[in-house]
Amino acid sequence: MLFVCLGLAGCMQYTSPDHATWEHYLHNASFMDMTETAKIAKRPVYLGNGGKLLSTTTMEKTSQKMEYGDKVTNDNIMATQYMAKLEDDLYDSLRTAGVSVERAGTDVVVILVRDAIIQRNAADISDNGADILGTIARILRKYESTYLEIAGYTDSMRDTNAAKRMSLDMAQRVGVFLSQKEIKSARMFIVGRGSARPIAAQDSIGRLTNRRVEIRIAPAR
Repeated sequence: MLFVCLGLAGCMQYTSPDHATWEHYLHNASFMDMTETAKIAKRPVYLGNGGKLLSTTTMEKTSQKMEYGDKVTNDNIMATQYMAKLEDDLYDSLRTAGVSVERAGTDVVVILVRDAIIQRNAADISDNGADILGTIARILRKYESTYLEIAGYTDSMRDTNAAKRMSLDMAQRVGVFLSQKEIKSARMFIVGRGSARPIAAQDSIGRLTNRRVEIRIAPAR
């Protein structure tokens, strides 16, 4: 069920579809880290499902002069400018608590603290989260020549298997939501990393920050 407003009746709360149907929404997603090797291996599936690489048309729209005959230089210029515009759009549209936009080389990373997108006392996406993810989906539809790594994280947990399951559930819920918003699952890499890679101390405040979903966006080329 999508988040829908019905005039005077108010807005219906978003509810993730039944878990048994998630495979339908994520059938072309890759459940692995988005490494360079993985992106190359995924390219046929991505292109076969309507994915677009950064093309000559995109290159012609960039403002910086291209170096004739140097494909590597041209690709790097094109990717840098394309991703810079994407970063600006995300930053301008996501000025809300619990959400941050960062650069990582050419890639752009959106960090979504769990409490910003997931209900506090349930595992499903919150109304606020539906708004945030809807905004991200709108921008990702505009910048379609990109791969997405959706990674879930928990705070430090004694049961590492439980942490992996919880983090993967968060990542998959975000992937399903984006798929419902017309983001092709062929663009997606989905992983649950448990309590790995903390970005804050494991104290009462830091734990809330470490529970998060990161969407890493990389140019498709």
